[in-house]
Amino acid sequence: MLSANIGQALLWAALGCGFTWLMTTAGAAMVFFFRSDRKLMHHIFLGFAAGVMIAASVWSLLNPAIEQAEELGQIGWIPAAGGFLLGVAFLLALDTFLPHLHPEEDQPEGIQTSWKRTTLLVSAVTLHNIPEGMSVGLLFAMAAQASGAAADAYLGMAFALALGMGLQNFPEGAAVSLPLAREGMSRTKAFAMGSLSGIVEPIFGIAVVLVSGWITPFMPWMLAFAAGAMIYVVVEELIPEAHLGEHSNVGTLGVIAGFVLMMVLDVALG
Repeated sequence: MLSANIGQALLWAALGCGFTWLMTTAGAAMVFFFRSDRKLMHHIFLGFAAGVMIAASVWSLLNPAIEQAEELGQIGWIPAAGGFLLGVAFLLALDTFLPHLHPEEDQPEGIQTSWKRTTLLVSAVTLHNIPEGMSVGLLFAMAAQASGAAADAYLGMAFALALGMGLQNFPEGAAVSLPLAREGMSRTKAFAMGSLSGIVEPIFGIAVVLVSGWITPFMPWMLAFAAGAMIYVVVEELIPEAHLGEHSNVGTLGVIAGFVLMMVLDVALG
């Protein structure tokens, strides 16, 4: 039987991750309004997503990881650095072995597969959403386990993170559905695939909450793990893609805007 704390965390995680998935779905719906993805906006949105994820990794994940490690009597930087590197290694492994294709490229990455090009495109964005769902679920679990001012602080950070992830998921949804439509898929099916690319967020967010009672001593490691995974996505994919071709400056401005917005949200709500 679930404890009251876990039940509360599950409700919060379902709402938070449900919102991020809803924003992915809203972004995917842009396929009904635009015939193709406009590169200028594409660069801005990718940069914005990168900025949000960088700020979230620091204020919503690494800082709480260090603080909780010290509260548990651990040396703060050890789980922060160790978990961060494990998160990078995890995404590196997925990036190496899971077949996927980025919208601006012709050559798939990962192991050889007979998957269709459209499936590979969806797979690429789905990779991004795994650490995002984990991070939201972890913070809601920590809020449910804490008490007093600490609980309020973690809850504020969790809602700020869910809001930030939701905002950057909007362009990610469009980044799936629009290229799929350009590849010849019907708009309805492209919309469905774009929406489904974000379903891993509530799945991983809720899964983390369910096991949170057993991993409390390792929570700082898990927070840093999510941060490392997110930073890998930013450095490996989002920032390079935001600066492809012309209009590279707008990608940079997008990064700055996303970073500042997420920082303000986290500090104001956390």
